[in-house]
Amino acid sequence: MSLIKVVDLSKTYDNEGVKTEAVKKVSFNIEKGEFVSIMGPSGSGKSTLMHVLGLLDRPSGGKYFLDGENTSELTDNQLARLRNKKIGFVFQAFNLLPRTTVFENVELPLVYDQKANTNNSRRVMSALRSVGIENRANYFSNQLSGGEKQRVAIARALVNDPEVIFADEPTGNLDSKTGVQVMEILEGLNRHGHTIILVTHETITASYANRIIKILDGSLVSDRAVSEKKRQLAEQRKKIK
Repeated sequence: MSLIKVVDLSKTYDNEGVKTEAVKKVSFNIEKGEFVSIMGPSGSGKSTLMHVLGLLDRPSGGKYFLDGENTSELTDNQLARLRNKKIGFVFQAFNLLPRTTVFENVELPLVYDQKANTNNSRRVMSALRSVGIENRANYFSNQLSGGEKQRVAIARALVNDPEVIFADEPTGNLDSKTGVQVMEILEGLNRHGHTIILVTHETITASYANRIIKILDGSLVSDRAVSEKKRQLAEQRKKIK
């Protein structure tokens, strides 16, 4: 059974009678443990697709199964619980709470977890260690560099041990060297069994994945394994370090 299965998935926005098809009858499967890039230019529909797959928005048509569950049959509250349990997010803008410590930012998803308990501290510190930033646990988010903020965001995505991590342009606000470090963290998480879905417009960043799904004007135009040539491009980028 696939972790993610979408069949003729569509998303249409209606703005005062003007309809815009952001995603048009897209179909694909993603298996547990894959590292997949969803790639396309600005306005292609890739971020809209991620929002639907991440249960942040509902599709207008088609079907979306997450770990075998038909998400269209769920209420908003059920979707919220499923999202908190099975999905972690890493965004380009980090989305950390200001004037809040690193520890508190990472702990936030556990606040909404009914099973969360006194083990929160252990889980938070384990997530911080996994991205190499446990020494910043008591720092405030505004005291961190961009790369450190993204590490915190990744730790927050990990703290609930989700089935899948969505990373939306995670290197977009970072310099090249720091971007490489963040991508290597995502690579390492994938090697340890985490499913990673990366949304990007950058060819080299996309090439860290094992598979690239290309979206153009809302439609799926290709779905291919990453070639050896593209892997070499990613390796060349690592040499920036």
